[in-house]
Amino acid sequence: MVNKNNGNKGTGEKDNTEIKENIKEFGIPTTLEYKSNIQFISIIGEIEGHNIANADKKSTKYEHIIPLLISAQLNPKIEGILIILNTVGGDVEAGLALAEMINSISKPTVSLVLGGGHSIGVPLATSTDYSFIVPTATMTIHPIRTTGLVIGVPQTFRYFEKMQKRINNFVIKTSKIEEGVFHQLMYSTDELANDVGTILVGVEAVNYGLINQVGGLSAALDKLNRLIDINKNR
Repeated sequence: MVNKNNGNKGTGEKDNTEIKENIKEFGIPTTLEYKSNIQFISIIGEIEGHNIANADKKSTKYEHIIPLLISAQLNPKIEGILIILNTVGGDVEAGLALAEMINSISKPTVSLVLGGGHSIGVPLATSTDYSFIVPTATMTIHPIRTTGLVIGVPQTFRYFEKMQKRINNFVIKTSKIEEGVFHQLMYSTDELANDVGTILVGVEAVNYGLINQVGGLSAALDKLNRLIDINKNR
């Protein structure tokens, strides 16, 4: 619709254009235009942090997710958040920062692992109040690592050791997995051909206590709505 007074795009057309741009950039509308009481946030591909991911890789920029989380926390119309995960991992500090932020939100949160929740995707999956995984989804647990030139091997090792401890403590705190079991899965040598670690498929992640329940979108939404109702009655 054209505004006859100034020849510019009408408000409705402008809003539709902004929504399309938001969907293209973030995968979802922003909370400002969103009509549901649930904010959906998708974290897919590689988690891009301080360094830009390769152009040929699908990535989720953590600086895009942070404003959405803040907006969802501040927006009184948003009563719950559903995190959709299908990630290969990526920047460790960026992923852990997002996980910590999700975990600190006061509104009910639920995560759903589709396809995969690998590497730093593990703490992202456990960061919510309740977590789901579809039967065919996989999760890879392995130690953090790096590629390329390393200057100061002892110092780098100590840094990685501290970072690994932060990740381990977070996952153990936000899931039901036992610390010894988590370490055992992380350093297993008979699962991955060129690496140490373990791949868990669907119900295995639940049996180990890493994820709460096997289920899909409907189950995740039902659980989130129940958590919202409980939160309202407090």
